[in-house]
Amino acid sequence: MTQPAPGQRLHPDVLKLGLVSFLTDLSSEMIFSVFAIVFTTVAGASSALLGLIEGLADFSASSLNYLAGWLSDRSGRRKWFATAGYGFSTLAKMILLVSASVTGLAIFRVIERLGKGFRGPPRDAWLSSIAVPASRGYAFGVHKALDKAGAVLGPLVAYALLKWLGESPSTYGTLFLLACVPAVISVLVLTRIPDQPGIVHQRESVRQNWQQLSPGFKRFLWPAGVFALAYFSLGFILLKAHTVGFSVTEIVLLYALFNTTCVVAAPLVGLRGDQVGRSRVVLLGYALYATINLWLALADKRWEIVAVMALYGLFYAIEESQSKAFIADIEPERRATAVGVYNFVTGLLYLPASLVAGALWALAPGWAFGLAAVLSLAAMLVFVRVRPAG
Repeated sequence: MTQPAPGQRLHPDVLKLGLVSFLTDLSSEMIFSVFAIVFTTVAGASSALLGLIEGLADFSASSLNYLAGWLSDRSGRRKWFATAGYGFSTLAKMILLVSASVTGLAIFRVIERLGKGFRGPPRDAWLSSIAVPASRGYAFGVHKALDKAGAVLGPLVAYALLKWLGESPSTYGTLFLLACVPAVISVLVLTRIPDQPGIVHQRESVRQNWQQLSPGFKRFLWPAGVFALAYFSLGFILLKAHTVGFSVTEIVLLYALFNTTCVVAAPLVGLRGDQVGRSRVVLLGYALYATINLWLALADKRWEIVAVMALYGLFYAIEESQSKAFIADIEPERRATAVGVYNFVTGLLYLPASLVAGALWALAPGWAFGLAAVLSLAAMLVFVRVRPAG
């Protein structure tokens, strides 16, 4: 295994994996930024069908996490499973080159997310194995920053293309074709990165695999599960922005602000976690989310929404990168399985969280944000009580 030079914080393969994620997100966000419009306006699907497909996509993204993690730990392979997941998502995007019908678009959306679910745990275990333990949080933060940089650039590329060629079915076809290019390149880059196999557990069943996971990780699932019930869709925050007076175009800029803040903050919070301990950073994320929701329950001015979206980018940088680094700390051997279990459990809970938030929103939006704040504080208390890192 190639080690970083003395004084070098990052293994060079961390940046290569970050480049793979950047290219993949660039491709995906080019498509996702227009998907809802193409699906309903061009293909003619109903908004109800869009909601169903989005729900299935969210479920498919988490459904294979545990399986992928278990298979990766069982075989010791990281690169093979990660490449299969990225390749599967790339092939799914090519469906759009053949069919932009309701059926074709729906199949693409669900299958593409299956690839995401399959690649995540092996890739995160791979990342944790090449990251220097003393700067593991920084490595995950840099990777997340590169990943979200693709999410910033993708919609901008789509916007520029639509402004240049105009909004038409042929333009969308051109956009889908161009989006496949970085997706294919990402897979080619990934194949050039040397694998870092994990410990092989060939005869280990799913049940035995679960039993061998560390007690600290299993304790962490309790606060993570409580927090997942508070973690509803970002769409509700954007809807709040609309009710305060932001136009659709301005909301797109708010989304860009969120992603940009995440890109800047992710490496910094990773460094902070390496310095003060990952537990404190995870708790900071819960506290920040509670603060955001309390503010949203009361916010009625445009500047408040702008500030909240910037804070949400900081929170997202903590939640999406440092929780994985924390898992790598407390589960040193079966990391792919641990990440898979974490993603599977929290992914299943995100759906009822958004459903409850939607029901409360219909009664009074402040109630949805208030419940999220209460559950976030409850997650903090559970975390302190169970002491997963202790």
